[in-house]
Amino acid sequence: MFLFCHDKLGNHFSSKVKRLFDFANKYDHFQLIAKHHHQLTSRRYTSYVILSETKEETGQAAALTPSANCKSYVLVAKIHGRAFKLGFSCDLFSQNNLIKIYLECGLLSHGFKVFREMPHRNLVSWTLIIVGAIRNGEFDIGVEVFLDMLRTGVLPNDFALGGVMKACNLTGASKFGLCVHSLSVKVGMEKNPFVASSIIHMYAKSGNIAAAELFFECLDNLDVGCWNAMSGAYAQCGQGFAAISILASIHSRDMPMDKFTFINALKGCADMGNLTYGRQIHGLVVRCGVELCTSLVNSFINMYSKSNDKEAAMRLFHSLHKKDVISWNTVFSGFSQDYDAREVAASFHKLMMMGLKPNHATFSILFRICGELLDVNLGLQFYCLSFQLGFCNSNQTKVSSELIYMFSRCREMEMAQLVFDVVPSTEIITWNEMISGCNFNCLYIESLKLFCNLWKLGAEANECTFSCILEACSKLEDKQIGRQIHGAIVKSGFSSHGYVCSTLIKAYVQIGKLDDSFEFFCGLDRLDLATWGTLISALVHQGYNYEAIKFLYCLSEAGQNPDEFILSSILNACANIAAYNHTKSVHSVVIKRGVETHIFVASAVVDAYAKCGDIKSSKLAFDQSGGSVDVVLLNTMINAYAHHGQVTEAIEIFNKMRSANLKPTQATFVSVLLACSHLGLVDRGSMFVESINLDCGMDLSPNNYGCLVDMLSRNGLLQLAKYVIEELPFPPWPAIWRSLLSGCRIHGNKELGEWAAEKLLQLAPDDNAAYVLLSNSYCKEGSWTDAGALRRKMRERGLPKQPGCSWIEM
Repeated sequence: MFLFCHDKLGNHFSSKVKRLFDFANKYDHFQLIAKHHHQLTSRRYTSYVILSETKEETGQAAALTPSANCKSYVLVAKIHGRAFKLGFSCDLFSQNNLIKIYLECGLLSHGFKVFREMPHRNLVSWTLIIVGAIRNGEFDIGVEVFLDMLRTGVLPNDFALGGVMKACNLTGASKFGLCVHSLSVKVGMEKNPFVASSIIHMYAKSGNIAAAELFFECLDNLDVGCWNAMSGAYAQCGQGFAAISILASIHSRDMPMDKFTFINALKGCADMGNLTYGRQIHGLVVRCGVELCTSLVNSFINMYSKSNDKEAAMRLFHSLHKKDVISWNTVFSGFSQDYDAREVAASFHKLMMMGLKPNHATFSILFRICGELLDVNLGLQFYCLSFQLGFCNSNQTKVSSELIYMFSRCREMEMAQLVFDVVPSTEIITWNEMISGCNFNCLYIESLKLFCNLWKLGAEANECTFSCILEACSKLEDKQIGRQIHGAIVKSGFSSHGYVCSTLIKAYVQIGKLDDSFEFFCGLDRLDLATWGTLISALVHQGYNYEAIKFLYCLSEAGQNPDEFILSSILNACANIAAYNHTKSVHSVVIKRGVETHIFVASAVVDAYAKCGDIKSSKLAFDQSGGSVDVVLLNTMINAYAHHGQVTEAIEIFNKMRSANLKPTQATFVSVLLACSHLGLVDRGSMFVESINLDCGMDLSPNNYGCLVDMLSRNGLLQLAKYVIEELPFPPWPAIWRSLLSGCRIHGNKELGEWAAEKLLQLAPDDNAAYVLLSNSYCKEGSWTDAGALRRKMRERGLPKQPGCSWIEM
């Protein structure tokens, strides 16, 4: 196995080493040494030279150690020269110290040169080169030296094994990591604390938390490092509660805890958003007297920010005396849409005034904030600075992907394309961001073209790629492309990936392939709540309400309890079919499960009662859920009043939201516009449309435009609705053409209806709604011949009309 790895790495290693030795002979590098010569004071220089004059090996080591501490290239070179003059060129101890100091000073090429010229090498020599190469980012060289050491018959020590494991973690070489694990077992070092910690990290990095747990359970005499490694593994794999449990286990054993023990547990709290556990850990840190170093305080700031306690986070930040760039990055990442551009710019200005230099993570966070704030002007200013500091080159993939995110959210797709064009074509993260940006701007055809180009280039798509492209496919409602993407998923080995499977099930339901969705769902080996929830939610969204309720019974029969998201979806299904008795039954389950105060569950209860005609129960559920301070519940209550024709009450809730300094969302305006649409309040609705941009500083979303077109079409302003569609900032989609076509049917506009139907069929050739609405329009005009011809065409294409129905609840 190791020989196989050697064949794959050999050619690349040779070129790397040649480059290193060529670099060592360059004049520019000695100019760099001379540049740092002025850092030495005469006193320190004299004392080091006196030490280096001694003819003992320990004296040479004593002279080299301060040189490394002050990163003095010139002093290391001079002491190396004196050691050579004094005859230490063949002394193993001195040569190993020279290698160590060169590597600590970042001079990997010089360390390799000393190593290459050594007549004899021991385990320390090999280990220094292996660990030094990996620390300097030359992972493939470190691995190759490790393999060469094995070929010479030298067995590795714990540092060599741990260093190579670290290289496997950072490069994602999980298969080679398994080989190193096997070797550690063979040489009897797998239970060494340092090696064991590295093995746990390796398994966690590859996402195999079960293997990490199994290995951890086999260890004896665990020290705090191994416990920390397991806690970090849980936190890295998203199992926050398990990470906190490790802290509790360490505390119950009265073992000493260090900052890493608390940092991993705090990451678990942050991932769960559990403020209660976070505060308890904060108290434990104070009680144990652990030093509140910068990295630990940064973890507390991150935990409080992600747990929505921004005040506590900022108090800790302001109390921190030694702020580093990570501290500022943590604060920036805690910014939300509640902050405006001025506050973000002011905070960044303070960072610069402290003399700290922003790094690539800083700009990545700032670009994402600008995208969320829809402030492209501030983003461009950050872009200029990042470009000046060298963070916008083709090697900074993360920064480039966040730039694409910012431009796409600000609807500057041309600029996003320019950034995308300079990034290496194999970087999948930028492909994903570009496809997601096209989806956000409703450029679904462009998303498919990007995916085709990615596939032709042979770039390796991941789960995010397939999820994004399936979203584009479902929006286009193209069944043939959906099947082709399914084939690509199977070919790429993601057919059993939970997230991809859920997205594929959702896509099949959205494009109308219900049988394929059920078949794929039933063929899965493992059905978790996320998969059940995806299927039920997709069924509800596509109008298959009874099927969704049946799957709730299947879930119960399988011995699983529905979570709050599944209950929300089922309540939406009950609302869609006005199933009053079902609503009351599910509401009782909600109370029994104790999730009645969950935002989405509470809003679903309010909506379901309203659509079942019980506005009093809807208002009661709203009052009992504390909805007066939550935007989601306020939106739902506005929609409930609109559904019952109580526009005054709906607008009163909207005004209440504004007076409470709650920022309306796109969904808020959708609810208000629907109220105005159903009651014919076109002027009032138009005022709300203008306030989206003028008062709230938001661009109209596709849903806002859809409501506007529906309001105009429903109330007979068909030419104005047509003008809005033609002036859309993004390509029209099938649903908006259906709204116009429905308005043409209501108001008897045959010519415009034919035009709208033609546009609809260009986007969705198999859409029976276009045929049905146009046929009804013909019937209303008395054009029975045209209506009959259209119905025959439907039958020829195999598009049956869904019969209407009426029902009562028994």
